[in-house]
Amino acid sequence: MAPNRLADSTSPYLLAHASNPVAWWPWGAEAFAEAKRRDVPVFVSIGYATCHWCHVMARESFSDPVVAAYLDENFVAIKVDREEHPDVDASYLAAAGAFTKELGWPLSVFTTPDGLAFFAGTYFPPRPVQGVPEFLQVLGAVTDAWADRRADVLGTASAIGEALAAAGAASAGPHDGAVDLPDAAALDDAAGRLIAHEDHVHGGFGTAPKFPVAPVLGFLLEGGGEGGASALRTLKAMGASALRDSVEGGFFRYATRPDWTEPHYERMLYDNALLLGDYTTAWAQSPDRNPWAATVASEVARFLLERMQLPDGGFASAQDSESTIDGRRSEGGYYALDREARTHETPPALDRKLLTGWNGLAIGALSRAGFALDRAEWIAAATRAADLLLDRHVRPDRLVRSSLDGRASDATATLEDYGMLAGGLIDLALASGVARYAVAARDLIDAVTPTDGGLFAVPGGPDPVLASQGIALGVDPSEGAYPSGLTATADAAHRLFLLTADRRFLDAARTAIGFAAPGALANPLAAGGALASMRRLTQPIVQLVTVVPDAADAQADASADAHAGGDALAAAARRHPASVSTIVTDAQASAFADAGFELLEFRTSIDGAAAAYLCSDFVCRLPVTEPSELQRQP
Repeated sequence: MAPNRLADSTSPYLLAHASNPVAWWPWGAEAFAEAKRRDVPVFVSIGYATCHWCHVMARESFSDPVVAAYLDENFVAIKVDREEHPDVDASYLAAAGAFTKELGWPLSVFTTPDGLAFFAGTYFPPRPVQGVPEFLQVLGAVTDAWADRRADVLGTASAIGEALAAAGAASAGPHDGAVDLPDAAALDDAAGRLIAHEDHVHGGFGTAPKFPVAPVLGFLLEGGGEGGASALRTLKAMGASALRDSVEGGFFRYATRPDWTEPHYERMLYDNALLLGDYTTAWAQSPDRNPWAATVASEVARFLLERMQLPDGGFASAQDSESTIDGRRSEGGYYALDREARTHETPPALDRKLLTGWNGLAIGALSRAGFALDRAEWIAAATRAADLLLDRHVRPDRLVRSSLDGRASDATATLEDYGMLAGGLIDLALASGVARYAVAARDLIDAVTPTDGGLFAVPGGPDPVLASQGIALGVDPSEGAYPSGLTATADAAHRLFLLTADRRFLDAARTAIGFAAPGALANPLAAGGALASMRRLTQPIVQLVTVVPDAADAQADASADAHAGGDALAAAARRHPASVSTIVTDAQASAFADAGFELLEFRTSIDGAAAAYLCSDFVCRLPVTEPSELQRQP
C-alpha cells in the first residue's frame, strides 16, 4: 500500500487525493531529492479542489491501481494545490506553454529531478479521445524517452529552464523608478478596444466561454463614458442571468454559452468579492438610475456571509460544482433546485482553506459595500475575518499564505497576499473608523516596499524550491480573473499615500504600475486591475473626511435636528466619488492622526455637529456641515 504523505495536508485538494493508491508527495525539496536518488523523472500534477476535470482525472486515473503502480514504479509523483502554491503553478504553466496551447487544470507536467519541465499536458483520459492519448500511453512514452533518449530530454528541459530563468531575471532586475504612466488618451484607447468586443445582445465580451472579468468591468466603470455604459450593461445582464444563482445569490465562475447559460458551477471567493465591488460602484455612481445594482450587491453579500464565511470568521476559497443528488454525482444539479428542495440535499463541498489574499479581497469588498450602502452587518463580517487573519496569518516572522482549520500551510506567501490583505484592511479601516487596521496594512506594505526604487518584493524571496531550481518567475504583472499581486500591492500603497502623504508609497506604486503598463495596454481584457490602477494614479486626488461627534457628545446634544443633519451629511459622504473617503468620530480621527495618517490631522466635528472636509492633494477646503454644501463642492 502506498504511503499516505498527504494525510496531514492543509489543502482540501490534497486531502481528497490522500486515499489514492498513488504514492503522492506534497510539494517540497524532499520529493525531488527522492527522484534524484532513484534517477527517475518527476510527475507534477497541479489542480484545485473545485476543478471539475481534476475530479474526473482523479476518479479515472489516480484511483486506478494499474495506473498508480506504473506511476510509483517509474516516477516520483507530486500533487500541488495551485491555490496554495500559485508560484509553482505559474512557473509550470509557463513551461507547459512550450508543449500545448490548451492550458488549464489539471496541469500535468513531467520534469527532471532538478525540476525542469520536458513535457506537459492537461487532462489525459483513461482511453484515447479525439487525438488525445490515454494516460498510460503518455506515461509509457515519457518513461521510454527518459530511458532511451535522455540527452534529448535534458536538452529540452535545459532550454525551457533557461527561458524561465531569463524571464525571472528580467522581472527581478533593477528599476530606477523613473516611470511615465500612460496618459488619459492611452487609457481611453484601451477602453475603446474593450468596448469593440462587447456582446451587445447578452453583455460581456467575446462569445464563449464567457467570464465575468470583474477587474475589466471595474476599469470601465471608473472611466465613465461609453466604457462605463458598457460595464453597466454587462453588470445588469449578468445579475439577471443564469451566471448568478438566484437562490443563494452568488456568481458562478463562468458560462459556457454567450447568453450566460450553462454555467461552470464552481463559485469562487475572488469572483464574488470583486463583483460585489463592481455592483457597489455601479449603484454609488447613480443610485436613482441603478437600483438593480444595489439589489445584486446585497445578494452577493448575502452569499458571502451565509455560504462562504466559516464559523471562525474566515472565508472559504470556493464552493464545488459537484454534489450528490438522489444518490448520483451531479455537476450543477444542486443549483437546479429551488430553495425548499435544497434543504433536503447536501450542498456542494466548500474548499475551506483560508487564502490570505482572497480573504483580503472579501474584507475589502464587504467593507466598501457596507460603507456605501450603510450596512453595518457587512462591515462586522469583514471585521471578523480581518481579526482572524491578523491573529493567525500575520506573524512576526512571516505572513501565512494559507491555513485549514487553524493549521498553517508552509506555502510561501506571495505578493498578492500582502497587497490584497493590505488593501482589504485599508478599506475596513475607512469603513469602520478603526485606525489599527490601517496601521496593520501599512506594516504589510512596508514589508514589501523596496528602499532602492525597485519593484515590490516578498520578504525572503519566492518559493524556495523553485528558487533553488532557477525557475522562479519573480514579479509577475500578468492578471487573470483577479488583479495581480503587483497591482494589488500598488493599489494599497497608493491609498496609503492618500492617507499619509508619504511619497515613498506613491513612488513605489507608480514604479510597479509603470512596469505592468506595456503588457496591460497590449492586452486590456487580461489586465483590468492594472488599467484601473493606472487611471487612479493619473487622476486628480480627491479626499473626503467626515467627522461626527463622539457618542457621549452626541447623547448630550438634545437636538434631534442636529442628529438628523449629521446622518444626512454622512449619507451624502457615502456616495461621494472621492479617491478616498471615511466617516469617523472625533476620537477615531485623533487615533488615525496619532498613528501617522496625516489626512486626518486636525479633523474634528464642529460645535457638536458633523463636519465634512473635502481635500485636493491634502489641501482642504473649509469644513461644511450641510449635505447640500458638500454636494455643491466639485
